[in-house]
Amino acid sequence: MDAPTTHAGSRLESRRLATTLPLYAGTIFLSAFLLFGIQPMFAKMVLPRLGGSPGVWSVAMVFFQAVLLAGYGYAHLLVSRVSLRRAALIHLTLMIVVLAISLPIHIAAGFERPPQDGEVLWLIGLFGASVGLPFFAIAANGPLLQAWFARSGHSHAADPYFLYVASNVGSFLALIAYPFVVEPLLPLAVQANAWAWGFAL
Repeated sequence: MDAPTTHAGSRLESRRLATTLPLYAGTIFLSAFLLFGIQPMFAKMVLPRLGGSPGVWSVAMVFFQAVLLAGYGYAHLLVSRVSLRRAALIHLTLMIVVLAISLPIHIAAGFERPPQDGEVLWLIGLFGASVGLPFFAIAANGPLLQAWFARSGHSHAADPYFLYVASNVGSFLALIAYPFVVEPLLPLAVQANAWAWGFAL
């Protein structure tokens, strides 16, 4: 290989590595924003139908924490048991499936009215059928992307934990923005569509 070709290849590699950090940080920020934004948005959808009793809130908290843990477990399995290329293909397939069948977020059919008995299981089914798959997929993004960044060859790859900053900022901004900006200004249908576009991005 001659010197000009080598130099051009080096410049392309440098350019790729220069865009790697903003791309990963931006994606992790957006994932965290969506992760924390889906919870108040879906609560806004279901609470008029279910009421704001402590039981409803308790089930919602347990559901979201359990699916978050499942998403982290899925990310761990992909990172530890599957090659990077295959793991990326699996996760991309999951994201496409979610985009095709679960978005925009809505209350799943068959959950119009809670039953007289067994409300807890009914609530878990409602949350699972309505937001379980999107929440699971987006929950895995943070740990997956941090692990993949660590293998990227970037100069900061040996210490990818600063990407937590992007995640924390996205989470905090979602929690602050929802009651002060999103909920007062955007109807629920617009919120759901905007969330779907963010997921696609």
